[in-house]
Amino acid sequence: MSKYHLLYRLRITPWERYRTAAAGSVARLLNREAHERPELGRALDLGCGLGHYTRELARQGWTATGIDAVAGAIERARTFGDGDVGDGHVRFVEGDVRDLAEDLGTFDFFLDVGCLEGLDDADLARAAASITARANPGATLLMLAFGPRFHWLIDGLSREQIERAFAGWTMLRVEPAQTRGLGWPMNMTSPHWYRLRLA
Repeated sequence: MSKYHLLYRLRITPWERYRTAAAGSVARLLNREAHERPELGRALDLGCGLGHYTRELARQGWTATGIDAVAGAIERARTFGDGDVGDGHVRFVEGDVRDLAEDLGTFDFFLDVGCLEGLDDADLARAAASITARANPGATLLMLAFGPRFHWLIDGLSREQIERAFAGWTMLRVEPAQTRGLGWPMNMTSPHWYRLRLA
């Protein structure tokens, strides 16, 4: 059982606090992503948890899919229902980001709020290859990752690890993420947002 699965089973989900603490900054990033496109397509929310961001993507007009390896998280996400949301559509599936099923189809945008940072280098490389295989030409990836690990509970990634794993992608932007409102140790992790585009 992974640490992520164990924490969900124990109902210890500190990452859920980020949605409230950084609501404004996340909304700004998602709005920027949407406004830079002539039309919205399909979005995949990696490690979607309870699906808050998946539904936000659908409200913006994306055809949004949330995927998570924890069955309990997907069950809870589905309590809000699959189907039409705002101007878009949402659905939730149980699955592994390291091995995204072909029947998911392909996507124009990938959102990762703290999922990939929990993987070691080998699994990160698997996930990156799987994401790339499911990406349409010109797809973008918006990823939130804490800095390299300094506490047993919190994993992180460096820019170098991300660029190595996503070697076929271009790093478009790196900017600090908001930590105001998060308790220790999460407010000490130097998180950054990374935006990449498939070359």
